[in-house]
Amino acid sequence: MDVQKSNLQPIRVKLIFNPGSGANNESPMQIMAVIKEMQAWQLIPELYLIEPDSNLEEVVQDAINHGIEMFIVCGGDGTISALTRALTGTKAILGIVPTGTQNNIALSLGIPTDIPAAIAILREGQRLKIDLGMVTCNDVPTPFIELCWVGLFSTLFPSGDDIQHGNIARIGDFLGILTTSPPSEIHLLLDDNQEINELGHAALISNMPYIGRHYKVGAPDAYKDGLLDVLFFSDLSKLDLINYILSGVGTGIEEDPRIQHYRVREVVINTEPSMSVMADGISLGEGSVRIEVKRHALTVLVGSTKLNEKE
Repeated sequence: MDVQKSNLQPIRVKLIFNPGSGANNESPMQIMAVIKEMQAWQLIPELYLIEPDSNLEEVVQDAINHGIEMFIVCGGDGTISALTRALTGTKAILGIVPTGTQNNIALSLGIPTDIPAAIAILREGQRLKIDLGMVTCNDVPTPFIELCWVGLFSTLFPSGDDIQHGNIARIGDFLGILTTSPPSEIHLLLDDNQEINELGHAALISNMPYIGRHYKVGAPDAYKDGLLDVLFFSDLSKLDLINYILSGVGTGIEEDPRIQHYRVREVVINTEPSMSVMADGISLGEGSVRIEVKRHALTVLVGSTKLNEKE
């Protein structure tokens, strides 16, 4: 294997590393392990460390202008989503080395969390064009790779994410929002002019099979089937909804029959009173939203599985 690696043609790549992903105290060891393994595969990384004020669009464009075509993201779902937004509309290739907390995108795409195995895919895997979602809120289009929320979870996400990463001081904020948030009249306009109009707390639109704590919401090939999964939680209480998403029920549990589940190319959602909207952890404001699938919008390096070979 070492002989095969040494015979490979060297490739310059941009390595986007988030030192805040996963367990922070592991970051120095992780980045050293990643760079060492990449160099063994004749991948020559130009390292960029993400900071709170990072502008990944500028980083990506500068790298492309200097001849780099492959971007490797080392981080969790939030970091992957941020780089995806920056890569949308380019011909660049995305590689993933998952080092986050949940790693749903990697799980959905069949990319292992083992660093050497994930880096091997950067050389031995296949290039796959996957779908993205596009949400337009307040006339501003935003791409997403994982999911879009309308309603309760958009409001809960900031404090919930802080709690997940160890900031238990935000529990009071989380509970305050949970207990005071009222339901809204939610109107969904689906494909073929199918309309749904009911009182509820949230609607979820997913492009990936897995979300939350590895909860399965879509088919194994959801990222390339040309459809989005729409889950409407009209009949669940807030506590049921929280338990449903955060319990980490895994892949073998049947979906709650109270959830309305649709698979669509496009959905328009209106809420009264207006509910907040979030895509891949980014707040987009409130109001009417149009969400559609963008076919084959991003090229990703994935493992050569039977599922991906069908493409």
